[in-house]
Amino acid sequence: MKKVWFVSLALAGLFVMSVVHATVITEDFFADPRSNGWQIFGNPNLFQWDSTNHDLAVTWNSTNQNSYFYRPLGTVLAIDDDFSLSFDLQLSNATAYGYGFELTIGLLNFSEATNADFSRGGGNSPNLFEFDYFPADDFGDPSSIDATLKDTQPGYAGFYFAYDNLPLNPGVTYHLTLTHTAGSSAISGNVFADGQPYTSLTNIYSGSPGDFRLDTLSVSSYTDDGFGDSIFAQGTVDNFVVTLPPPPVQNLTGSFSNEVSQVQFTDRTNWLYTLQRTADFQSWTNVSAATAGNGTNLFLADTHSPTDKAFYRVRAERPR
Repeated sequence: MKKVWFVSLALAGLFVMSVVHATVITEDFFADPRSNGWQIFGNPNLFQWDSTNHDLAVTWNSTNQNSYFYRPLGTVLAIDDDFSLSFDLQLSNATAYGYGFELTIGLLNFSEATNADFSRGGGNSPNLFEFDYFPADDFGDPSSIDATLKDTQPGYAGFYFAYDNLPLNPGVTYHLTLTHTAGSSAISGNVFADGQPYTSLTNIYSGSPGDFRLDTLSVSSYTDDGFGDSIFAQGTVDNFVVTLPPPPVQNLTGSFSNEVSQVQFTDRTNWLYTLQRTADFQSWTNVSAATAGNGTNLFLADTHSPTDKAFYRVRAERPR
């Protein structure tokens, strides 16, 4: 399933309407997050908004189905983008069983993550940018704080993670930041404990990931491998900040002359743009070829525009 971005334009008396999306998403849980675009996939009992403390109470239970408390980003992130994610996390308990499993907060591809074949425990988990915490397990492996990047490949290929073998102690408020630099096959992370530097995750594993597609912010409780390697943890999450690149369509304007309707806008490279037309907002017709962005200004035209009225939108999509 492709994710697309629409910006609308009405060429009827040269009225222009463009959809403006902020490049920063914030959430402090002061109000019910369901009124601010958040939704639940999977087991709703794992996620509870605390209206008194203004945070999100979370249970990570890997014996459950894949479950997400999620919010769409409104765009699609790829390897050529700069972006970052930060949030606060406080655990009340976290126990690993067997060889253990992780609790997770981060960005994912919603279509992939809700696919029946998606399995974080089984390794088939493409398109991830996430914080993972593995408590110390039953076989002497230490706790591990990880910043994980996974590309579009299925299976165990294409992983990168930065990590440190440190615990997240109950009752401590940790502030975590994950960062991706445009063009990089890496992810970096920083962790503060009660306001003091804790770790910058300097240990690296690189499986040379390639490109990826991310469209959703998620607090994720993944299903484990089914062989007794699992996690049960509880805690609170708060103060999300997601910094995104500029929207793929900016400064949209339009004109009509000699039965030709034309739009102009500031585009971005590595996106494809198509002009679409409707008369009734029920069905839309492509009136231009899909055109690659050039990183400056792009013109799209309908050379057979109706003379009475027409409504236009620009479809922006990431090629796979």
